[in-house]
Amino acid sequence: MTALCVLREFSNVGFISPRRAFHGFSDRTKPKAYVLAPRVAVKIQMKPGDLLSVDLISDDQTLMIWAFDQRGETALNSLNLAVTMHLDTQNFDSEEFLSWLRSLGGQDDSNIRCHALSNQSEPVFLKSNADIIVWLASPVSPVDLVDGKASNSVHISHQPSCSSSPMLPNLLGDTRDEFTVKRGSAEAYEVKKGEYIQIIDVQGQQCSDFMAFRAKGLDQNKEWMIDSTATRTMVRGAYPRPGLYDKFFDQDLQPLLNVVQDTCGRHDTFGLACTARGYEERGFPGHLNCSDNMSLALDPFGVQRRSAWPAINFFWNTWIDHNRQQLMTAESYSRPGDYVVMRAMEDLVCVSTACPDDIDPINGWNPTDIHVRIYRPDTPIRRAVAYREKEDAPMSISQESAFHERLAPLTEHFAPARDLWAPVNFPATGALGEYWACRNAVTLQDMSGLRKYDIIGPDAEALLQHALTRNVAKLAVWRGTYTLMCDDSGHVIDDGTLFRLDDHLFRWCCGSEESGRTLTALADEMNLQVRINEMRNSLPNLAIQGPRSRDLLKKICFFQPNVPNLDHMNWFGVSVARMNDRNGAPFMISRSGYTGELGYEVFCAKSHAVEVWDAIMTAGQEFGIKPMGSEALEIIRIEAGLAAANAEFASGIDAFEAGLGFAVDLRKESFRGKDALERNASNPRCVLKGLLFDCDDVPHHGAPLYVGERQVGQITSATRSPSLECAIAMARVLVEHAKNGTVLEVGLLDGRMKRLNATVTDIPFIDPQRKRARA
Repeated sequence: MTALCVLREFSNVGFISPRRAFHGFSDRTKPKAYVLAPRVAVKIQMKPGDLLSVDLISDDQTLMIWAFDQRGETALNSLNLAVTMHLDTQNFDSEEFLSWLRSLGGQDDSNIRCHALSNQSEPVFLKSNADIIVWLASPVSPVDLVDGKASNSVHISHQPSCSSSPMLPNLLGDTRDEFTVKRGSAEAYEVKKGEYIQIIDVQGQQCSDFMAFRAKGLDQNKEWMIDSTATRTMVRGAYPRPGLYDKFFDQDLQPLLNVVQDTCGRHDTFGLACTARGYEERGFPGHLNCSDNMSLALDPFGVQRRSAWPAINFFWNTWIDHNRQQLMTAESYSRPGDYVVMRAMEDLVCVSTACPDDIDPINGWNPTDIHVRIYRPDTPIRRAVAYREKEDAPMSISQESAFHERLAPLTEHFAPARDLWAPVNFPATGALGEYWACRNAVTLQDMSGLRKYDIIGPDAEALLQHALTRNVAKLAVWRGTYTLMCDDSGHVIDDGTLFRLDDHLFRWCCGSEESGRTLTALADEMNLQVRINEMRNSLPNLAIQGPRSRDLLKKICFFQPNVPNLDHMNWFGVSVARMNDRNGAPFMISRSGYTGELGYEVFCAKSHAVEVWDAIMTAGQEFGIKPMGSEALEIIRIEAGLAAANAEFASGIDAFEAGLGFAVDLRKESFRGKDALERNASNPRCVLKGLLFDCDDVPHHGAPLYVGERQVGQITSATRSPSLECAIAMARVLVEHAKNGTVLEVGLLDGRMKRLNATVTDIPFIDPQRKRARA
């Protein structure tokens, strides 16, 4: 026991790396910011002294505020607010709020009251005098949301009161146990089958070695434990992620745990836990080490001691240098409160450490604590990963789409699409069946991960005219256009479709939140009278694509006579409609898509999502409708020659090099990036071309193109085309080698050991005149 105490002492204290200082200590002093989109509700836990600031942005906005004590009783008086209205669930997406209310037991929805905050031209500050749970919602009717008449997003900031206690993430459910692993120490603990383990990096950039054993095996003196090599082989990756391949396996290929949530995304499964020998060989004999700490902690369970423990090292940032084939390491990506949640698939004995390494960057040169929580098996913890709009943005946990209730019974293969889970494929048909359904019949795809912004006000056109590459002044009401947003160098920031819904009302549907930040910055810089309304996930959308899409929609769309109907909607036309009749669910409909086929997209309120899905699927049965996932879409969009972010366009690639010159109107008087694009248009270095292969080998993104020994380009996207029955690719090629019919070689296996012959051709590969989409 004496040795154990010595190992848990820690002498090197007080040094804080510059990186750690940037992250800051998690001591409940850092405010958390929220952007509350129209119809969205958010829950915030407040303690005595906490401040809540609310900025309604515009005078005509309203914010609904509820407060409850720990017993679930109304506690608006704790914020010094009075009750002003009863619960109204029609004008916000209330499912999560009502579910939480009912989980308290005995709650009568009709008796729930709130405070309606409105007519505030300046930010409002609310201070809590008790432990309370606050719900906030931004009310908007579904019709106003679809029509683009919603108020702006509400900006909220939660400023915790000063406290010396750590700011741990909110509980995920009912805990059975929790404890802190002090820096430089280890703790062993038992977990029952079905229970959840949450390992939390309290202050950020702190590694934690982890190992788990089957309890049944230890009873038989057999150490069946996580095997990192077996795990990497089974999950086909360096580390299991929440989703399809989410498990840690033992040496017999039996799963021990599955990863449910991960907010960091960078962990190590390659190296050993730190060892005494490793420190000795660097001149630090007697240094604390995780391997010895793990042996001591596991000793009561009869586990044989080791001088070097294999381990899963959570939050340790490692990777393989592909040029030198070396294991590399750097400071951790984890931030205060980052965590991993795993579910035990067997009765387990586990051990967790708080790594003592203070001579390397892995802990930011300042080791800190790790916190562990164990949740009971009936805790409903959904799978999720962290999503951040940019490096310093607040973290959000991936959500289920508004259509998930209908998607979940059809597939278990989901992948993150920004902050939402999106289906990859559907086993009943498979990606190939979905592909042919889109080519020959009709498909339905959840595209809710798209970002949407409403740009409203007398200077809306002026802002968009400056920000986008098309001539927005020529865009009529009820029309849309595909266009680009570039920086001053002509590099593409984002692409998307701009719809004009009224003289001073536009809707921008794009791929990235960088669009919103750019528009906001430009509006401030130009001192324009305009409002940029970020819709977040309050306007989910579906893509209905394929030659029978119009036939399907004619069965269910009701249009008022003052807006375009399906017969009036040409390519990139837009309108508003209702489902089935004048009292049906409202939605926006556009003749657009990402497939090159005839197709439409519908946008609706979250509360109507399931109703809209059901109506489309029911009406589509006679036309052979199939749900489609991202795997089939990727094949189709490459055949259609449609560009994708981080493939055809990325940082350092201008619009012409990305093959998007058709979306640039250099006749416009001015727009951001025009000077650079004019200069580059007359003297391009490379162009985007298609490649037809004489084989079915599909090269990877970034694979080099050669003429002899000289590289002349690289692959941006590739797939096997079911229609052409060969591999195809889009590639960025030097202009000297971009003539149609030129035969190039694509290099695989380091570009030298294997070559694929490919012939340069135009894109798109199928329907080059876009006749299908225009049909």
